[in-house]
Amino acid sequence: MSVSVRDICEVFFDLENKYGLNYQEIQGCYAWKLIRMHLYYDITRKTKIFGAPQQKSLSLADKFNTFLPFFKNSVLHNPFNGKYQKDILIFDHPRKVIFNGEYCDIYSKFLVDFLNDDYSFQVLESPYLNHHYTQKQDYIRYTDAIQLGSYVHKKFNKVEFTKEEEDLILKVQGELEAAFNIKLNIPWMLKTHILNFQYDYKKYIELFKKRKPKQIFVVVAYENHAIVAAAKHLGIEVIELQHGTITYYHLGYSYPEKTRLDGEIPYFPDKILSFGEYWMNGDMSPIDMENIIPVGFPYFEYQSKDFIDLDAIDNQVLFISQGVIGKYLSKLAFEFAKTNDDLNIIYKLHPGEYETWRQNYPELVEASSFDNFEVIDNSEIPLYKMLAQSNYQVGAFSTAIYEGMMFGCKTFILDVPGVEYLDDLIERGYVFKIEDADDLTDNLENFKPTDYDGNFFFKNLDKELLKMVVYNG
Repeated sequence: MSVSVRDICEVFFDLENKYGLNYQEIQGCYAWKLIRMHLYYDITRKTKIFGAPQQKSLSLADKFNTFLPFFKNSVLHNPFNGKYQKDILIFDHPRKVIFNGEYCDIYSKFLVDFLNDDYSFQVLESPYLNHHYTQKQDYIRYTDAIQLGSYVHKKFNKVEFTKEEEDLILKVQGELEAAFNIKLNIPWMLKTHILNFQYDYKKYIELFKKRKPKQIFVVVAYENHAIVAAAKHLGIEVIELQHGTITYYHLGYSYPEKTRLDGEIPYFPDKILSFGEYWMNGDMSPIDMENIIPVGFPYFEYQSKDFIDLDAIDNQVLFISQGVIGKYLSKLAFEFAKTNDDLNIIYKLHPGEYETWRQNYPELVEASSFDNFEVIDNSEIPLYKMLAQSNYQVGAFSTAIYEGMMFGCKTFILDVPGVEYLDDLIERGYVFKIEDADDLTDNLENFKPTDYDGNFFFKNLDKELLKMVVYNG
């Protein structure tokens, strides 16, 4: 049975409407909301819609070697240490990249820079693969103590569902298993996330009462439900910073009208600061559109300015890879390169694929021996430089696709699982959907994209708008 992203999302929406899942309390929390995205990813893996991300996992030795730093960070950088008040708390993205010679979270850095001189704030940082990469700063504290406590809490506590709760859970599991012909373990998934939530919620209530913030900014709110829930319980405004593409089929943000009952969606932020006006609409957003505020994407603004005026290299085609669809894209690039030796082809791997591509993509290994084909498996050349120097880009649903459009790349989207994320771009004629290498070859020159305004996607930082949003006591 062939299953698509659209199929899974529509089944989710129907079940949410049927059982009111977003509003059902289980063990004192809105448990469906806790697992919504995780269950979606579990189903996409089991139906083989997406492959597993190629990022290298932590070995037992890695975990052992980072256990002591968890204790050290829990003592030296504990957010509970000290008696002081902060007007604003920022929960940044764990993954950091090098920007201006230093590791930073590219989604919250602009906010930190804006606040740095005149505002009372603190950044709370989670480890990424058990490490912290940013330089030590007085305004940064680590959440290691809370994560360590949550780990211990799960080891010594358990969840027992009531008969009514268990009946509902098994009904939902049965309908999902029947819809996609797979096996699921929703009770286990729920117990794990409920235990995490119960501990984290109490700790964040404790922390917020101690720091007394007026606002909380968070990157990836759908991965930080306890933070959002604790803040809302205490009447603290929660604002999310956009960190990637948002579409009708992104279950972190999409709550169509048929899935909403009277009242707000639990654990959803009060406001979202978006890259531009494009990203959310009333068909999917559970909050009023006046609370979706397009402040801009400063990282793109500053990183692109050095390359925006570069001349494109004649006939350069850039493939933008992602771990979950890399097996499809690498085969396409290989087949395309075999019959287009007059083109200069660049295949840019996602950082999570750098160490494993030779094992996972045999066609890519063979293509790398072609004179006109280059595989980029490092971050030494800025992505934006490659986009600026390319006439064409080919990919799936990476945020880089939108960034390439800002550089004027003629854009082709491979019809793979997840292409639904870009349905709107395809329907507007901004990009062209292709089936195979022949389709790409035939349309490389023939496709004429509809004109678009780049600011619609990524506007420059609007400091006046940001100033109106940020609390200034």
